[in-house]
Amino acid sequence: MGKANKVKREFLDVRDLVELVQVLKDIADMKFHDLFAKRGGFQRFGESFSEFFRLLETVEVMHPLVSNNNANVCIVVITTEEGFVGDLNNKVVTRALEVRSEYPNARFVTLGRKGVMKLEMLGVKSEKTYEDLGDKKLYDLSVELKDYLVKQVMDDVFGKVLVVYPWPKDLQTVRARVVKLLPADFIFQGPSQTIEQFTKVVEESDPLDVIGYLAQLWTSSKIYEVMLDTSIAAVAAQSQQLDTSLMNVKKEAGNVKLKWRKARKGDIDKSLRETFSSRLMTKR
Repeated sequence: MGKANKVKREFLDVRDLVELVQVLKDIADMKFHDLFAKRGGFQRFGESFSEFFRLLETVEVMHPLVSNNNANVCIVVITTEEGFVGDLNNKVVTRALEVRSEYPNARFVTLGRKGVMKLEMLGVKSEKTYEDLGDKKLYDLSVELKDYLVKQVMDDVFGKVLVVYPWPKDLQTVRARVVKLLPADFIFQGPSQTIEQFTKVVEESDPLDVIGYLAQLWTSSKIYEVMLDTSIAAVAAQSQQLDTSLMNVKKEAGNVKLKWRKARKGDIDKSLRETFSSRLMTKR
């Protein structure tokens, strides 16, 4: 049974590997559903925030974060540092380059060391980079990025800010998405359910300051939402990759198990032949 024992050990190793990959995939799936549940709260927040913003429609004040004539464009590229997501980062970088083809003079701000490296390999340098993301919390990073972008817009360096990032529709569908971050003129668009109830708004503070504060708050929240989506997309991509690996390992386990059965049968046949031959030799 020597050959069968060797193949059996190989089968047990592959079986253990199947169990390990299955555990990793289950962890990724649970993490995805946990993060995806947190994501749902942003929709209601955005609706409430927009309604509050529209109270200011009666105030005729222009603010660079809400409306400006600067044609310079900044493209924020967000990639993830997680493992097994190389293809996802490639999609984001490719989409960002497609957006740049629409704005040839656009400048890049890149989050993630892998995104920076991929762009540099293509001969594209970023205006500013955020590479050490592992030690930073999402909200702290969101505020840091918001401060930089707001300053650039207020200093008239950029007029428009677009964000390219991995967006998870569900566990099986992740794609590169482009959203407009600044100017936040779209907040005032659409019908309002609140403004119809008011004919006048009491201005206790300077409307320009109020709009600026609200625009910065909205920008921070939107960036945080995008960063959270990026984390969810990375987990979804990992789950997809692990699912593919699990299928391959299970297939390999099936092949090894069949090989083990054949080897065991061969050892049994060999043992029977040797026993039969030994008995014949004994009779002679």
